[in-house]
Amino acid sequence: MTRRVVIIGGGAAGMSTASRVKKLKPSWDVKVFEATGWISHAPCGVPYVIEGISPKERLMHYPPEFFIKKRGIDLHLNSKVVEVEQGYVRVQEGDREKKYDWDYLVFANGASPKVLPIEGIDLKGVFTADLPLDAVAIQEYMQKYDVRDVVVIGTGYIALEMAEAFVAQGKNVTLIGRSGRVLRKTYDKEITDVVEQKLKEHLNLRLKELTVEIKGKERVEKVITDASEYKADLVIIATGIKPNIELAKQLGVRIGETGAIWTNERMETSVENVYAAGDVAETRHLITKRRVWIPLAPVGNKMGYVAGSNIAGNSITFPGILGTQITKFMDLEIGKTGLSETEAIKEGYDVKTAFIEAKTKPHYYPGAKEIWLKAIAEKETNKLLGLQAVGSEVLPRIDAFAIALQAGFTTKDLFFSDLAYAPPFAPVWDPLIVLARVLKF
Repeated sequence: MTRRVVIIGGGAAGMSTASRVKKLKPSWDVKVFEATGWISHAPCGVPYVIEGISPKERLMHYPPEFFIKKRGIDLHLNSKVVEVEQGYVRVQEGDREKKYDWDYLVFANGASPKVLPIEGIDLKGVFTADLPLDAVAIQEYMQKYDVRDVVVIGTGYIALEMAEAFVAQGKNVTLIGRSGRVLRKTYDKEITDVVEQKLKEHLNLRLKELTVEIKGKERVEKVITDASEYKADLVIIATGIKPNIELAKQLGVRIGETGAIWTNERMETSVENVYAAGDVAETRHLITKRRVWIPLAPVGNKMGYVAGSNIAGNSITFPGILGTQITKFMDLEIGKTGLSETEAIKEGYDVKTAFIEAKTKPHYYPGAKEIWLKAIAEKETNKLLGLQAVGSEVLPRIDAFAIALQAGFTTKDLFFSDLAYAPPFAPVWDPLIVLARVLKF
């Protein structure tokens, strides 16, 4: 029997869901409603479009025609869902509203930037960096005006990545944060100290300053904090995001303790035949078993795969996440998986930690670079809880540790891991092995 599947949102989770349903049930009617003209897009690439590394067109993994012609998905672009009720949605398409019926509904409408409650937020030259459309708008603005001084407000991943984009173009960049450390919610101080030192080499880092106003006449001219004021030809607001739960609330879908949509392991919501996936949905942490909301692209794609599979009758569960993530500022890589020391203590763990500085190659081989690692383990059981790393060649260490966490490794298991060695690639005592030895077992 043919079923009608309606998916709200054409990003990673939405298109993954739609593609999976059509793969398993080619005859089903699968409709995707995307509010913008971009689908299967990569918001993580926005800073790199601004930096000039990639053209904006490449932010779409596949063009709309691919999903329409190759996968048979009924794709509706520039179509905003304005009402959700049991069995139907109402969609604003152009100057008309249309009603579409559904047997299965999927919320994959992501998250949106938090807006600062200050004057001047609507001035020309003030942007967020959330969607490909933002990259287009910022590029057009920079082509029209002489942008020399840039202020980035925020201290998270997007703030650092956007700051790098402008530093790389030779702009005078000021990074403002109200907290006392960058990346404070995710990383411990040993790691952020290294990051902040790198930031100070390239930009004006202003911490413990609250932005109170953005000023300008026809367009932005300066940013005022509770401590000073800074010249600004362009401002980026990167103070966090929030899940888009408004439509889900219309249907009475349960909102979880994180503020995102509650889902079970099948990505089902509290309402029958209604699913959620991606940045709008919460999930379970693999270590703490608690509900978490950590919006990341790989997770969104997998959530969509699971939702689509279950809708089509192929039962599969989403196990949860570790929050594995990585970014960079200039040539400094910054990564994490599992819990930080702060997070582990907050969760009630009795922990032991190790923080080391190491080299990525033997001392006699050229090209060795520094890497700093901090590991957290449970004191009594020696079970690994998390890793943070900063420096060079961070990714392979983070990924290896993520697998170790999912496998339930102890410090001893990590120490005896049979990691590859050759002078061009790593020292005989890999930094991860040294870390495990320092942690002890």
